[in-house]
Amino acid sequence: MPTRRTRPAQVDLDRLPGHHIRRLQQIAVAVFLQESESLGITPVQYAALQGVANAPGVDQRTLAGAIGLDTSTTASVIDRLEARGLMQRSASQSDRRVRLLTLTDAGRSELAAVVPAMQRAQERILAPLPQAERAEFMRMLRVLVSANNALSRAPSAG
Repeated sequence: MPTRRTRPAQVDLDRLPGHHIRRLQQIAVAVFLQESESLGITPVQYAALQGVANAPGVDQRTLAGAIGLDTSTTASVIDRLEARGLMQRSASQSDRRVRLLTLTDAGRSELAAVVPAMQRAQERILAPLPQAERAEFMRMLRVLVSANNALSRAPSAG
């Protein structure tokens, strides 16, 4: 007995917030990389460097939660930063299994160099919005991220 093929429903991608969020994330990465290309730092590497600068001696698991990455991705990012001489791991005095993270002098210099590029990238991303709407856009983004945090593969601790 032949079965009838059903046609999938047509969906206007332009009406889907997830589609626009994915596109904006692609754009944000591209703009960041354009602004920081001479430094060779990715947005995730920047987040790890800044996270450690904000909390020197943080352990890898806590850093992962602070920047919203899973622990295995965080470990590989730290591996790359450590290989470049930008970050170092040291064993915790209280628990030898725990690795504490600090920036090296080169890491602090690299972070200082990338911050202006990161700030330019943020400005470029928000530039299409009128100045008066930028704070409201950021407030709404924080609401969406916070309310949906538990749905993430790597929920942020913050």
